[in-house]
Amino acid sequence: MPLDFTAIDFETANSSRASACSVGLVKVRDGKVVDSASWFIRPPLGHDAFNEWNTRIHGIVEADCADEPLWGEQFADLIAFAGDDHFVAHNAGFDMGVITAACAASFIEAPAYRYLCSLQVARKTYHLDSYKLPVAAMAAGFEDFAHHDALADARACAAIIVHAANRHDATDIAHLAELTGSKIGAIGAARQSGRVDDNSPMVLS
Repeated sequence: MPLDFTAIDFETANSSRASACSVGLVKVRDGKVVDSASWFIRPPLGHDAFNEWNTRIHGIVEADCADEPLWGEQFADLIAFAGDDHFVAHNAGFDMGVITAACAASFIEAPAYRYLCSLQVARKTYHLDSYKLPVAAMAAGFEDFAHHDALADARACAAIIVHAANRHDATDIAHLAELTGSKIGAIGAARQSGRVDDNSPMVLS
């Protein structure tokens, strides 16, 4: 099977996982980027306060999102872009937790998706002092991007997965996970029995 997936990255307005204020999406087919999209999101009510600390990280302020669709209003566009792909994300437990929490806060069912964490893959692929996204992306040959811009981060994540797959001679996402000893996680109805790590602590990746 080909190396097909959708890389995803969220920025949040505050420490709540539900407070998604920006998303970046990158679609990869047979190891090549074929499409990308990003947009601002108005966080769900009750999770919509913009924390100064978060704004310092990503530069997004309340005014940027004031006229944007709420999570539930943009949700169909996100799902339409991803289709039935596996998601990949750096520190994927955080990003999958955003989907789950934002859906819960919006009173909608979390979608069924499987995902692979590029942070786990990077740790099994490169020998680095740090595996934060900019460092791991540099090892994959993806440099000089605007870290904490959701689309740029999704592109960096995609680059890591593609480079790692080539390095390990992996044919698809499942094969890459197997070769690197990384876990395929799941959210929504796709969640398997046993613990799936979609509640990892919020860290700066």
